[in-house]
Amino acid sequence: MLDWVISGRALGLYLLIGLLALRVVDPPLVEKARLIQFDLFQRIAPHESENQPVVIIDLDEDSLKQVGQWPWPRTKVAQMIYNLHNSGAAAIGLDIVFPEADHLSPEIYAEAQYGLPDHVKAALKERPSNDEIFADALARTRTVIGLGANPEPESEETRQAKHHLTPIAEFNGDPRPFLLSYGSVTENHPVLERAANGRGMFTISSESDGIVRRIPAVLRVGSRVYPTLAVEMLRLATGQSQYAIVRDTQGAGIKSVRVARTDVPTDFNGQLWIRYGPHNPEIYIPAHKLLANQHDPTAIKGKLVLIGTTATGLKDIRATPIEGAMPGVEIHAQLLETILSGQNLIRPNYALGAELSTLAIVGLLMIVLVPLAGARRALFVYIGLTAATVGLSWYLFHEHLILLDAAFPAASGALLFGVLSYSNYAREEAQREQVRSAFAQYLSPALVEQLAADPSRLKLGGETKTMTFLFCDVRGFTSISEQYKENPVGLTELINRLLTPLTDVILTHEGTIDKYMGDCIMAFWNAPLDVKNQERKACQAALDMYKALDELNAEREKEAAAAGIPFMELKIGIGINTGECVVGNMGSEQRFDYSVLGDAVNLAARLEGQSKSYAVETVIGPKTALIAEPFYATLRLDLIAVKGRSEPAEIFALLGGQNMRDDPDFTALNEANEDMHRLFRTNDWDGAEAAMARARQFECAPQGYYDMIAGRIADYRDTPPPEDWGGVYVATTK
Repeated sequence: MLDWVISGRALGLYLLIGLLALRVVDPPLVEKARLIQFDLFQRIAPHESENQPVVIIDLDEDSLKQVGQWPWPRTKVAQMIYNLHNSGAAAIGLDIVFPEADHLSPEIYAEAQYGLPDHVKAALKERPSNDEIFADALARTRTVIGLGANPEPESEETRQAKHHLTPIAEFNGDPRPFLLSYGSVTENHPVLERAANGRGMFTISSESDGIVRRIPAVLRVGSRVYPTLAVEMLRLATGQSQYAIVRDTQGAGIKSVRVARTDVPTDFNGQLWIRYGPHNPEIYIPAHKLLANQHDPTAIKGKLVLIGTTATGLKDIRATPIEGAMPGVEIHAQLLETILSGQNLIRPNYALGAELSTLAIVGLLMIVLVPLAGARRALFVYIGLTAATVGLSWYLFHEHLILLDAAFPAASGALLFGVLSYSNYAREEAQREQVRSAFAQYLSPALVEQLAADPSRLKLGGETKTMTFLFCDVRGFTSISEQYKENPVGLTELINRLLTPLTDVILTHEGTIDKYMGDCIMAFWNAPLDVKNQERKACQAALDMYKALDELNAEREKEAAAAGIPFMELKIGIGINTGECVVGNMGSEQRFDYSVLGDAVNLAARLEGQSKSYAVETVIGPKTALIAEPFYATLRLDLIAVKGRSEPAEIFALLGGQNMRDDPDFTALNEANEDMHRLFRTNDWDGAEAAMARARQFECAPQGYYDMIAGRIADYRDTPPPEDWGGVYVATTK
């Protein structure tokens, strides 16, 4: 018994040292647990605003219906700014970037129209551009234009361009080594940049779990430092010419940002914790009411005004700790409210030391008490210590806005308690071994280990996750089967020879093979284990699968030539889609499999079938395309309602990787293709055919796809679609 006590304490001490080291390293899982605790505190006691210092001009769905789809002519944006200025707005912030010239400007519009009389063109060109009108509004008002930060490195042209930066003062040293760094900036049109009185970053970065808790007060691109939208609005509203960054004199990192003569505390990297409050619909004013002067000026006078969107189609929705999905513009409003109310959350420099000390005290007490007092008495001590730790953490948050982690010390104490309680440990280990023995024969090793760690998962049902699905099918498999009707073994060997390299590619890119259905592969990403960048990995897998197929066909062609038999090329089609589904153990009480269910899965299967109809190799869904577009050459194909699904979806072709995407020919092809779809969906068949002709001239253009579109246009000329068709094509085949 004494030997057991000594060895148990030694094991507990080693474990405690490991936990202390783990907390110092702070891997993503530890950080996530801490953030979940902070989120819980905010949900329990959200910030309550006594006044409403911020107003949001909302480009909502009604405004888009009444005024028109975004982007609007910049004369309308200028009119909104003038109306806000006349209503007494303290400062205006644009959660929008305008990087290119307004294509609705008179001179650009004149050049874009075919058959426009010369005198009309000349008259249009003499009128001021929309950008000049917009720039004049910026110059005359306290308006901050938005800038976007990008991870991609900036071009040489951008690097040499003159940047209009707000002056900064630096206290206690250069802050740049500690600021979040980005590769480039998406700036506005030069005419707007020169005219604006303020420029602020609207970039919102989420934590590793996708939730927005902090926004950089300042960030850098190269050696240039940019303020966030909220900080720049406060500077402009208070008539200050600059802001300041204060480094911590007690250690490395940023201490605060000084704006409007107030020090706003930040974290080590100059980020501001947002003290979230509940969604407040009263601060929203629809943009169409502002344009029509149907708003109440007293609701704007003396307030900070943000212009942004809640329209789901403009895709500016972010996850937050207390409200779930929230428009990005409201997150900026929450940050402004946090600063103005003085409710700045603080993660002090001594936080790590305090948390390590708490962990050491809890751990040492467990090591001493469990062997002596037994598990039952030690459990009460652990519960009391945990309650005190959580209570202190809550008190500091609620009364002093200080964020201290109670989750890791509590979890670590529980771990130590479990390890030192030998009987519990032995029972749990026996249960795990039983699970391994029962299921190792027909479940994957990764899933077996998950079930061993949590046997309660051995039941019907599952969890909802965002996943990416890939379906791959052999083209012309019926014809192939007919040629092997006298040799079924040879057909099996051929399919296995094909599926093996394709499977290897999927597994290399962290995909999971769900099942084989004859000549079809179904795979998915992000289950049972989480996979970062799942959409990109699925797209890369598709491209590499075609490379593997080319190598296999080349090898088989040589074999056919050597044997003196005809060569039969193997071809495949691929469909990829991302979306929410239910994943887990499904089946009956007697037998169940780990699989997936959901609309996103069905759409992926339908997209694979449509790859043949659209004469492209790979068809991807809208959510996959949204993530893949910055890294892959994707081309819009159609707005289609696939068979068995009433809701239409934008589908895209995956043509190639980053090199093709960055090729100027592909850029020009994509622009012509977008023009074609815009004209096609407005029943402008002549315009669509002209845009298609421009697209066809590029070598990378999918000619078979344009042949199909040309045929569809011919059919629509004979039998026009309904006026309200909206460009939706209803597929009649799978």
